[in-house]
Amino acid sequence: MYSTSEKSILVPVGATSKAMIAISQSYGLARLTKSKIVLLGVETSHHPFDQKRFDAIVADVKEKSGVRVETMIRSGNIYDEITTVANVLNPMFIIMGISQNLSVDKIIGKNAFKMVRESKHAVITIKGDVHREGCKHILLPLDLTRETREKVERSVELAKLFNSEIHIISILEHENKMEENKLHAYTNQAIKYIKDHGIKCTEKTMIGKDVPKMVIDYGHEINADLIVIMSQEKLQLSDLFTVGTVAQRVINESDIPVLSFRPMPRKDTTIGVGTGAY
Repeated sequence: MYSTSEKSILVPVGATSKAMIAISQSYGLARLTKSKIVLLGVETSHHPFDQKRFDAIVADVKEKSGVRVETMIRSGNIYDEITTVANVLNPMFIIMGISQNLSVDKIIGKNAFKMVRESKHAVITIKGDVHREGCKHILLPLDLTRETREKVERSVELAKLFNSEIHIISILEHENKMEENKLHAYTNQAIKYIKDHGIKCTEKTMIGKDVPKMVIDYGHEINADLIVIMSQEKLQLSDLFTVGTVAQRVINESDIPVLSFRPMPRKDTTIGVGTGAY
């Protein structure tokens, strides 16, 4: 049984090691946000539901998490069911372990990234094998889109919860003094906003073509516990046949947990020419 009357974190229970890591990573976030953990089991046509294993996981989570734990069991496509349950539950976060690349030439990968990208709720994807407890270092990539302002606010909220330090990385794909000045001005505004909330902040500006790799590499350099990005509001058909957006590549390639969420609808989406929302 489950209730929608309190804050919650939705965690799909899968058979992979990444799914188990995702479950363990939900404990601290649930405690700090005073949320319950909702464990979702999904029976698919390819994977019959293992009730005994599910019950053992639930018992373990109840013992270790120290928060209220509820369960749901559904049948169908796992990503469709995650979306359906999330739309009813309205969780603060969905925490999901992914064990393979979300590549566009595999249906499961396409569905997984489509779910992440189109979710109305913030999604944390876990792909790495080892993660520290807590969240001491948050990596915040900034560009010249207006939606990127929302990432600053979300990062500040998380930093307050975990007593984190925020590390801003600003990336331009080529040298352009006008764009560099705009990005520098906005970055300074973001730094001021972050520091005004009593949060430590660092900043680094880089120029390069491979934005996702630069973001992830810098994340390793600062020992980031989380990368905060934005996914596009809608999945375009053309995206299924290209290398993919910056957001998709960061989610796909990062062994650092990634928090992604959709921007609020806006008419004017840019404050200049940048590298695109990430």
